[in-house]
Amino acid sequence: MQNWVIYLLVGLLIGTAGGFTGLGGGFILVPILLFMGFEAQRAVGTSFAVILMISISALVAHSKLQNVDYKLGILLGLGGIMGAQIGARLVEMVPTATFKRIFAIILVLIALRIFFQK
Repeated sequence: MQNWVIYLLVGLLIGTAGGFTGLGGGFILVPILLFMGFEAQRAVGTSFAVILMISISALVAHSKLQNVDYKLGILLGLGGIMGAQIGARLVEMVPTATFKRIFAIILVLIALRIFFQK
């Protein structure tokens, strides 16, 4: 099977999961890219290119269903724009092996919080 077919299928999985969970695909895509051998910095950067396209599509779909609080989205987005600039520079200082450990801990903590939440 050609790589582009695999990438399209992974994209389908990411888009479905991102549109369903609101994670934008990053929490799913980054581990997949790391598993495929990408360096942490490239996995994160690539995931944002994917997230941009998924987010626009998901925003359109959720907007049609009237599930979007635009005021809150804009306010959080403005803070997120600033945070993204900081995060992009921080990830450059972290080796891929360390990044994988940090990312795994974050995923486990989030999963535990969701699992045990009432």
